[in-house]
Amino acid sequence: MKPELLAEVPSVIKEFLGYVGTIKGKSPKTVEEYCLDLRTFFRYIKMKRGLVPQDVEFDKISIQDVDINLIKTISLTDVFEYMNYLTSVRHNKAPTRSRKVSSLRTFFKYLTNKTNQLSINPVEELETPKVKKSLPKYLTLEQSIELLSMVDGPFKERDFCILIIFLNCGLRLSELVGLNLNDVRYGSSTIKVLGKGNKERIIYLNDACLDAIKNYLAVRPNDGLKDKNALFISKQKKRISPKTVQYIVKKYLKQIGLEDLSVHKLRHTAATLMYQYGNVDIRVLKDILGHENLATTEIYTHLSNKQMESAANANPLSEVKQRNIDRKKEPK
Repeated sequence: MKPELLAEVPSVIKEFLGYVGTIKGKSPKTVEEYCLDLRTFFRYIKMKRGLVPQDVEFDKISIQDVDINLIKTISLTDVFEYMNYLTSVRHNKAPTRSRKVSSLRTFFKYLTNKTNQLSINPVEELETPKVKKSLPKYLTLEQSIELLSMVDGPFKERDFCILIIFLNCGLRLSELVGLNLNDVRYGSSTIKVLGKGNKERIIYLNDACLDAIKNYLAVRPNDGLKDKNALFISKQKKRISPKTVQYIVKKYLKQIGLEDLSVHKLRHTAATLMYQYGNVDIRVLKDILGHENLATTEIYTHLSNKQMESAANANPLSEVKQRNIDRKKEPK
């Protein structure tokens, strides 16, 4: 997390951030989101209670003086009013408000259950805003094959390997960038992935992945590398960056007319294809993707139009037509 951001928060929040980062093992990005969410909340509390001059801009409000005594005065009503402020003034959508609720619940639970600085948790009954679950966008099987066929150029082996791992293993961008040479285990045909919260998982590599890795390693540079352990190397001979991977994927997506899709959609594609074509159990898919909760994975149980059409045609009554029914007419 940025040192200048950490310097803006009081000790009670710094201690909490240390807890979620070290003890809970949350990623630096998640820790930073907690920090930003709590800063916004306490800026609102100080503004609402007139603890800052009226002419001070919201984003300029300091929260360094926030202490446990102020926190003890916060009620559920304060939080309800804060949520209304997020909606009406800051125009935060449901997903953003949901995340901010999660941050508050985690913070107050820490103060109540972990450090006993509070005797009563004011947000224990706070409900999370309902977030509409939209179906993830993904490439069809045909589009995926077309995407792979577009790969060319001086780094074609590397680019193909990146795409094939995304599409077969469903890795996150950060997970792919973080892969090391010794993460690939040829004896067991697996790869070790470091996911969210520094949680490791093992993913099995199919023939397409193993072949792509083999072809890439045959041309991967070995001399003058700044990170000899990195699996994927940039043309600057250092570990490939997330930005470079995004550029590579966008370049090939544009060639098949799907420039609006992002790298993350390749993860959605892998999950969807495994579920639709491989009859993969949803719990197995959860482990492959590294999801913490099964509910996150269940979004991939959506059906394609083709599957719904097949289901309709599989109905035993699908061939029954009125003229084929031999029925006896009752006498009038």
